[in-house]
Amino acid sequence: MRALALFSGGLDSMIAVKLLTAQGIDVTALHIDIGFGGTKDKRTLLEQRAQMVGAHFDMIDSKEQFVQEILFDPKYGYGKHFNPCIDCHANMFRIALGALDRYDASFVITGEVIGQRPMSQRAEAIRNVTKLAGDSEQGLILRPMSAKLMAPTIPEIKGWVDRQKLLGIEGRSRETQLRLAKEWGFEEYESPGGGCLLTEAAMATKIRDIVEHSQFRVEDIDLLKHGRHLRLPDGAKLIVGRHKEDNEALKATSHPDYHFVHCDGIAGPLSLISRDASESDRALAAKIILTYTKTPPDQEGAVLIDEKKISATPFAEKKSCQKYFVLK
Repeated sequence: MRALALFSGGLDSMIAVKLLTAQGIDVTALHIDIGFGGTKDKRTLLEQRAQMVGAHFDMIDSKEQFVQEILFDPKYGYGKHFNPCIDCHANMFRIALGALDRYDASFVITGEVIGQRPMSQRAEAIRNVTKLAGDSEQGLILRPMSAKLMAPTIPEIKGWVDRQKLLGIEGRSRETQLRLAKEWGFEEYESPGGGCLLTEAAMATKIRDIVEHSQFRVEDIDLLKHGRHLRLPDGAKLIVGRHKEDNEALKATSHPDYHFVHCDGIAGPLSLISRDASESDRALAAKIILTYTKTPPDQEGAVLIDEKKISATPFAEKKSCQKYFVLK
């Protein structure tokens, strides 16, 4: 018997998988990548955690589909910020259910716990997620962490899974999970609910800024995770690296709407600016970028935008740049 598990790498999803593999079920831990799971590539870590609980691992890239179909038009709205949690969870289940044949699997499991998260894991929200995912009639979604508090699913009814070996956890207490983690030797794992950038106010502000000035692209996701984000007077977007890691991350991105900006002959941050930036915005961008170098305020420096040199003097103080920040 095979199952697919929606896998975040958090403790709940690890325990949910372990409850199944301990019964001899072949589980593929499936991570649905919507792009907002964090600032770093976690594939290797997720593979290690899946192996720790006896599962195979795979990842499905759903960023384009998530942006086009879910992010800006969620049926159940947003949480505190830009997080369409109910619609996002349902979408992940739809993807997993649609992939059952591909993996020769019979059902889907998840680490959800009734009452653990205020928006997406209330009992009513879980019912809405199941309905939105199209599983109300099929009964192929099993939640091992709270199964004993819920109606039996097809895997339990047909004896694919021993219901008595599942759990009946409810609420935000982590006592049972921590006990099992110790018992099974899980030494490190993510905190519950951690990692989704859409739950952060800063990410919501940066997304709204893009939507107000242009069309949001899937390529924007990686740019939003790094650098200082500034909006210039004529509407151009400027992103300035904050440190070496930022510079390397920005260098690895590719976006059709931006030019890379390099300091000319001096050490400084890697930056990006809108391709359609006005001459005035480009001149201001050069001044801002040079402010984050060691160029003295009374000395002229230069940056290269699309191989065109733009000379400027930096601001006397970095705080002069702050009025252009997207995040005040």
